[in-house]
Amino acid sequence: MAGARAAAAASSAGSSASSGNPPPQEPGLGELLEEFSRTQYRAKECSGTGGSKVERIEKRCLELFGRDYCFSVIPNINGDICGHYPRHIVFLEYESSEKEKDTFESTVQVSKLQDLIHRSKMARCRGRFVCPVILFKGKHICRSATLAGWGELYGRSGYNYFFSGGADDAWADVEDVTEEDCAVRSGDTHLFDKVRGYDIKLLRYLSVKYICDLMVENKKVKFGMNVTSSEKVDKAQRYADFTLLSIPYPGCEFFKEYKDRDYMAEGLIFNWKQDYVDAPLSIPDFLTHSLNIDWSQYQSWDLVQQTQNYLKLLLSLVNSDDDSGLLVHCISGWDRTPLFISLLRLSLWADGLIHTSLKPAEILYLTVAYDWFLFGHMLVDRLSKGEEIFFFCFNFLKHITSEEFSALKTQRRKSLPARDAGFTLEDICMLRRKDRGSTTSLGSDFSLVMESSPGTAGTGPSRSADSGSLEEEPLILSTECPLEPATTLRGPLAFPPGAGGSQVFQLLILKPF
Repeated sequence: MAGARAAAAASSAGSSASSGNPPPQEPGLGELLEEFSRTQYRAKECSGTGGSKVERIEKRCLELFGRDYCFSVIPNINGDICGHYPRHIVFLEYESSEKEKDTFESTVQVSKLQDLIHRSKMARCRGRFVCPVILFKGKHICRSATLAGWGELYGRSGYNYFFSGGADDAWADVEDVTEEDCAVRSGDTHLFDKVRGYDIKLLRYLSVKYICDLMVENKKVKFGMNVTSSEKVDKAQRYADFTLLSIPYPGCEFFKEYKDRDYMAEGLIFNWKQDYVDAPLSIPDFLTHSLNIDWSQYQSWDLVQQTQNYLKLLLSLVNSDDDSGLLVHCISGWDRTPLFISLLRLSLWADGLIHTSLKPAEILYLTVAYDWFLFGHMLVDRLSKGEEIFFFCFNFLKHITSEEFSALKTQRRKSLPARDAGFTLEDICMLRRKDRGSTTSLGSDFSLVMESSPGTAGTGPSRSADSGSLEEEPLILSTECPLEPATTLRGPLAFPPGAGGSQVFQLLILKPF
């Protein structure tokens, strides 16, 4: 039944070509990024020419999920559940192999899940409810926004008017007004019990135990109102049965400094002494013993160290022996949240543990399209402000090629099972620096190059057998470009060919948007 639902969902995402006409070409990364850089995705606005492009992207995502998973689709056609979540929300039930089905078949009823989603969506900022996006060992890795404060609960329309566009981390600190004060004033002391009660039921239904909060503040306050809150400061301790991890991580505006430093994350340290930063790092001791990280030094870490250590923590949580799922969220859930969801997806893929049939170009397409674009990341706004957290995500991959980031119990990334070309994470992630200028980023220049030649001579970074270190070999690039011809090469994100050697994908910094 699940397989039939997946097939039906893929069919409903876009109509088939009419009889006698050739089927449309599969959308490529270039088309995806062109659309992504043009406008923010909104479910209710997918119509006309732009809508047809988005429909192709949506259908492609369903097809890629369907390669390895049986899934159901939760319809959000007109943004009825959430205006900036996918129109076709994928609920992964189990991997499509019979062995995986027997071991990890889902106990979740989709109809009940939909009901809980509808009832709980008001509990979180902008209606961005707890949504499962990755399935690993039968565990759901979920994403969401943080908890809504009373200011949003009692005036969502006004809230959307004031905060519909711009950075979600740039609000000023003002005098605090408690949730309880507002509830009393409004004559409904049970509102938070009700809406957060449904949120908790949804979390429990998805078997989520760990909640990782990336906010650097306890609450967001604007005009004297708590427009957002978080589980860690819920005064009624409604979330006490969950394992809460406060892992503060800089918001998108910090990545303007990253861009201004010529995209050098090494040595870039967040200023933890700013007035609005009031959420300390807090991780239960029993979760940190095996990681060999001195968490007391987190305020001295640069952006690379901080991202590495947080990713290690998240990987250890999803790879634990229990059956518990994980929720990752920041404030609105469309900047820092997709950063770590994307890194988790790519890292687990590199271990051959999820999306095992997808090639490097396909997993890259899926994470850009689904984790970033379809979940509402405002790339246009972020690029205009130089807040290049999206670029950082893929630039950062070169820092997680070693075995310490593996979820496997044995060595991993030198070869991957079930992959014809034998790609490794080094193949997808090595951002080579060549003639990089201060404008080298997706915000200034971008193009996509694909080489498809049986006689490809290009090679990419390899791992030294003796030291485990990465060594770069010369990379021969194709002059063929499916977008616009380019004359200057700066900073490719390399996808070298594997043993079969038929394709080379390069994420290039070539032409302005």
